[in-house]
Amino acid sequence: MKQKHSVTVPGLGITFATGSLAHLANGAVTVTVGETIVFVSATAAENIKPGQDFFPLTVDYREKYAAAGRFPGGYFKREGRPSEKEILTSRLCDRPCRPLFPEGFLNEVQVIGLLLSADQVNESDISMVNGASAALAISDIPWGGPIAAVRVAQIDGQFVANPTIEQMYSSDLDLIYVGNEKDMLMIEGSAAQLPEDRFIEALEFAHQAIQPIIAAIKELVAVAGKPKRVFPLVTAKPEARAIIERVAGPKIVDAIFGKEKQVRAANVKALKEECAAALLAELGEGNFADHDIGIVFEDLQYKAYRKAVLERGVRADNRDATTLREITCEVGVLPRVHGSALFKRGDTQGLVITTLGPTKEAQDLDALTGGAKSKSFILHYNFPPFSVGETGRFGSPGRREIGHGALAERSLVPVLPPEDNFAYSIRLVSEIMASNGSTSMASICGGCLSLMDAGVPIIAPVAGISCGLMTENAPDGSISKWTTITDIIGEEDHFGDMDFKLAGTITGITGFQLDLKINGLPIEIAKKAIYQARDARIEILKKMLASIPAPRAQLSTYAPRIQTIQIDPEKIGLLIGPGGKTIRRIVEVTGAQIDIAEDDSGKVFIYSNNADSMNRAVQEIDGLCGGGAQIEVGKLYRGVVKGTKEFGAFVECLPGKEGLVHISELADFRVRRTEDVCKVGDEMWVKCIGIDERSNKVRLSRRAAMKEMEQQAGSGSEAPAADTPAN
Repeated sequence: MKQKHSVTVPGLGITFATGSLAHLANGAVTVTVGETIVFVSATAAENIKPGQDFFPLTVDYREKYAAAGRFPGGYFKREGRPSEKEILTSRLCDRPCRPLFPEGFLNEVQVIGLLLSADQVNESDISMVNGASAALAISDIPWGGPIAAVRVAQIDGQFVANPTIEQMYSSDLDLIYVGNEKDMLMIEGSAAQLPEDRFIEALEFAHQAIQPIIAAIKELVAVAGKPKRVFPLVTAKPEARAIIERVAGPKIVDAIFGKEKQVRAANVKALKEECAAALLAELGEGNFADHDIGIVFEDLQYKAYRKAVLERGVRADNRDATTLREITCEVGVLPRVHGSALFKRGDTQGLVITTLGPTKEAQDLDALTGGAKSKSFILHYNFPPFSVGETGRFGSPGRREIGHGALAERSLVPVLPPEDNFAYSIRLVSEIMASNGSTSMASICGGCLSLMDAGVPIIAPVAGISCGLMTENAPDGSISKWTTITDIIGEEDHFGDMDFKLAGTITGITGFQLDLKINGLPIEIAKKAIYQARDARIEILKKMLASIPAPRAQLSTYAPRIQTIQIDPEKIGLLIGPGGKTIRRIVEVTGAQIDIAEDDSGKVFIYSNNADSMNRAVQEIDGLCGGGAQIEVGKLYRGVVKGTKEFGAFVECLPGKEGLVHISELADFRVRRTEDVCKVGDEMWVKCIGIDERSNKVRLSRRAAMKEMEQQAGSGSEAPAADTPAN
């Protein structure tokens, strides 16, 4: 797409362009990789809304179906609500951009990304982050960029920057790295039990890979950037700040340290009320605002939390830097589900439920930029308002819930058994019962326990933990003093500088996500947090394995059993039948669920909780596709009535093979009409009593079958269930 100004990143094939599209936005660019093009705009509101006391940044990424030459589905043929991928890409862009806006800047900022062209070769999420950086950098909006993003894969032991969609299928690492010229800002992704040393090497490789992108954005700013505007910053009035610091300053430490979460919150609330009364008495009504109290209290708590950690090595709940909160694990807590676990760490509680189902329950994916078309492992995370002792919106999941669920999901995927060995779709639901920090990590721990309780043969147990950071800056703004802290609580997340979530096995890392509130994280601090998280993870795994040392040997009695059979791939169409008629008939007759492998290998998966149902389905499929099954004299069959005549009923015993039950063989009494005993569609047990040698016609008897079943029942042997034909 031709624009007025453009720059290209050497070696990565990324082109930034601006100057022709969306000239009324504060900043707008297109990012082109191959033939995948993403447009990104950045716009700021002129004024702050009255009473506003927060920074309203909105990042929205949308994929247009026209980009891939497709029509949207549905009646209206128009793009609807954002997909999970669009939401995750929006969050991916929001998190590294947000900390770089100046403190006190509260004008609303909106960053919008549109996928305009998709070549099915190059992913678009990295382009969205780089495009947001370029759009904000060339705009007149105050912002501390530029930043850059890169995806790193590991293929055959070698790191690859910005791999194609196809290359990612061969990678055992998916690292998304965002940083500036000096430090990292955000990472997220997953790995196949990657050792910590190798993970750090990947971070260092990624940091070098983003430098040409940052240089290109700076080049674009030089030719097309606007001078940065001066926006009014919202701060507390000096006279109000002085009163609040005098009243609350000496008391804030006693209010928040050594107390439980609810007590801390109540103490801070009481202090705020005391300050409001002092402001009213000394300044008078209308001479201060609510945000004066909010801003100053943020500062007071910010300083109090970090001062105690940095100077005394003590945290609000009296732990030191590396001590975990008390952990308890329970499995099998719900009686009728396929697997369940309750994981508790301090005030945080996660109840995770496992459901196993046939492969047809896999979730279909409709991403425009390629990749997998479905996934058979799903983790849904729910965060109800009662979990933090509040009332609020309760309904469909928000962006945060989708993001936390995705993090927990990708952290567990690397240890799931191959579908060839465990052909189930798996759904985990994490219900957060109480929250005081790192509920996504509790979802990983509880999810692993729930999988083990369900009997899923995972490769290795997984645990997750979050590391925080408290820093002190030198006069030049650099970090002069710092401490990493393990297992952060909610206030340490809010008033601290980092939330570094790391999940993995004893062997290595499976999932990770880093969020910062500072302008960059030096690699030496990241290394300390990575190894500190590994030590905590091993300690958590010991506690988890004390509750269930290995996956259960048997599935829950309520979970569907599976049997896999192999048929000739050329007979798949025969099994399906015209319009699916044959396979639907087998499902209806047997009560089993039947799925056919999508790779045309001829594998057929049969699911049922009932042994008779399973055996009947195997018999039906073998009879149809095995090539040799015939109705045999003297054998019992559970058939389906296909037609009725005045002289008897035609019963299908095997797929496509039927015989006649003469009216005299329908019962051990005189039958006047065939329909008095059965009708079309009824199931009945029959016995083959003869086959005509010349015509090959099969003679069946319901009367003989009932007699044999009664004899089996009388002898104590297990007899099949009697049929219940309509009268």
